[in-house]
Amino acid sequence: MKVMKFGGTSVGKPERMQQVSELITRTDEPVIVVLSALSGTTNALVSIGEAMASGNRELAKQHIDKLETHYQGFISDLLKAETTLAKAKNIVSEHFEFLNIILKISFSEALSKDILAQGELLSTKLFSVYLKEKKIDHALIPALEFMAIDENDEPHVPEIKIKLSRLLQQHSGKKLFITQGYICRNARGEVDNLKRGGSDYSASLIAAAVGASVCEIWTDIDGMHNNDPRIVNKTRPIEQLSFGEAAELAYFGAKILHPASIWPAQFFKVPVKLLNTMEPSAAGTLITEEAGSVGVKAVAAKDGIIAINIKSSRMLLAYGFLRKIFEVFEKYRTSIDMITTSEVAVSVTIDNAGHLDEIVRELEPFGAISVEKNYSIISVVGNEIVQTPDMLKRLFDALSSVPVRMVSYGGSKHNVSILTSSEDKTRTLQLLNKGLFGLE
Repeated sequence: MKVMKFGGTSVGKPERMQQVSELITRTDEPVIVVLSALSGTTNALVSIGEAMASGNRELAKQHIDKLETHYQGFISDLLKAETTLAKAKNIVSEHFEFLNIILKISFSEALSKDILAQGELLSTKLFSVYLKEKKIDHALIPALEFMAIDENDEPHVPEIKIKLSRLLQQHSGKKLFITQGYICRNARGEVDNLKRGGSDYSASLIAAAVGASVCEIWTDIDGMHNNDPRIVNKTRPIEQLSFGEAAELAYFGAKILHPASIWPAQFFKVPVKLLNTMEPSAAGTLITEEAGSVGVKAVAAKDGIIAINIKSSRMLLAYGFLRKIFEVFEKYRTSIDMITTSEVAVSVTIDNAGHLDEIVRELEPFGAISVEKNYSIISVVGNEIVQTPDMLKRLFDALSSVPVRMVSYGGSKHNVSILTSSEDKTRTLQLLNKGLFGLE
């Protein structure tokens, strides 16, 4: 069995949804198809929820009506038969009636999750109607019946495996299954989600649960590229990455893959392929246990980075000093991306300012604290790059004109990270593209 996940742009237009139906029927292997919401839907649902939360029901109603009009136009272009079109209209009406009912009741955080879930529910139900029109045999299996997270918002693969197996057994004669990405139920049984980009996570968890032969992530770009194609003119796709390399790139800003989606596939040894819906014949990128080659493969940038500096000549060398610092960040569940130390100071970076004031306040007894914002981490990733001849020389020669705030080297054999001002991010990526890959 294989898992095929299609993102919002892959199903965002009727002709693309039709193309997806062709892709999923090309194989003799049983397939579980994971769909995101139609492109633009999640943003629209977020706007509806925000308007409701602020008490602006009139604005929320405008957003709802605009989105419903979009869906009515979508299904009119997608479906030809009167019976299937009528069924799709009923589906759209039911979901937007739900949104309109919410307008009349008190808003809550739990309701916001219900609102966000409508996108994936709509895309999968409408796709199922289209498959029925094309007489493609399949089963629609609800993610809310098997995808669950615990009280710490972490999915539990063994539980998912049991519940999903039961659902699949109910349709033992089928070879094609459609389900939702992103959405799940929490420990209280409420509708919840795996956060933004969570459809990748869903696909990886499903692939792990069924022991899939491969987990294919279909997007609008032909695999992971060596640099950000939105910023750099010339980039090239990477043929093969190890799970470790892919995890580094995803965490440090490569947008094609959700950072959390690596570990289930890695732990259960399920190969991942990144493929292009618009160019199905393109090779894409294979992610597996083997790196395939040694050396620099890609750079990625992560924005919104905050540097926190703790200067304390009195305490830095004291036993347990670093442990006490880390405990502050642990207390507020804030991850540290980079860390550097000297004889008198420690500098760390974070990408979440949610508890910044509390963290700074609790660090103050340890020394003089300063906070610097608007930074970006530029991560250079490749298999055993620390052992690649001249790699560091080429890296720093390329960045001779860029002010570098921090460098992290040696913590991973796959990664060298530098911290620069976000104002210098574009220039840094362009210089590295030329210095490391010979591309301008």
